[in-house]
Amino acid sequence: MDSALAEAPRARLIDLKARGGAMAALDFGDPGRPVDIVFVHANGFNARTYRTILKPLAEDLRILAVDQRGHGRSTLPAETVGRTSWNGLRDDLLALLQTLDLNDVVLAGHSMGGTACVLAQALAADRVRRVVLFDPVVMPAAGPVDPEQLSNSPLVQGALRRRSVFPDKATVVSAYTGRGAFRTWQGEMLADYVADGFRERDDGQVELSCAPEWEASNFASHAHDTWGAFEQAKVPIRILRAEEGSTCREDPKLDALVAAGRIQVETVAGTSHFLPMERPDLVQAELRAARA
Repeated sequence: MDSALAEAPRARLIDLKARGGAMAALDFGDPGRPVDIVFVHANGFNARTYRTILKPLAEDLRILAVDQRGHGRSTLPAETVGRTSWNGLRDDLLALLQTLDLNDVVLAGHSMGGTACVLAQALAADRVRRVVLFDPVVMPAAGPVDPEQLSNSPLVQGALRRRSVFPDKATVVSAYTGRGAFRTWQGEMLADYVADGFRERDDGQVELSCAPEWEASNFASHAHDTWGAFEQAKVPIRILRAEEGSTCREDPKLDALVAAGRIQVETVAGTSHFLPMERPDLVQAELRAARA
């Protein structure tokens, strides 16, 4: 393939008419080749965050990395009032598959993006080849989730307290370098996150593309049926779980799904919830294997 095609992904804005807006995406690889992989980011992030991970795969695979509703450059509406689940994110993915008539694709995602892939595959098995998940959000199966408890969680409250406006993107990079969730990130990856994670304002400043209220809503909305989606799976599902602070909770129901052969789960030593940032080599190997 022309090396220029592998160097810089093509920015796209895909109109999803029935969903009320457009989904932004980065298109890696040969545009004459069918899409091999659809990759979906974590809550608060965006497709460009994973550019350095996905770019080496573009030599022989075509990858569509998307910005979910309320993130990056997507224009799909992000309404928090009355929201209780991630089913809307699922339906956005289903609309994308239908709009682009994608078939035999690998759905892959990190954290919330991984869970959205699980939910989508249950309703689009005819379009999906397999699913690869990097520390997806899988809540305990025992009992209903308490919405009030979720809304008061440290994750929700932390998201709501996030500073949303900065003088410019350079200031954001300086403020985030070596701190909090970004402390282990390489500089190029952090710059990529900031590039699409902040948008220009009319007053010359920049603000978060993913509003704190939307990020918090994602942390607080868990009425979707992840376990049911696992049980409905007709395609192979592989989970790479973080060793420390995983959001893919250990649960007897997960063990039963593994024993039944529906899914594979591997815990990756030395990783946190930011597994893709810490082990890009492993992410690349898993995505290549999924298309082998």
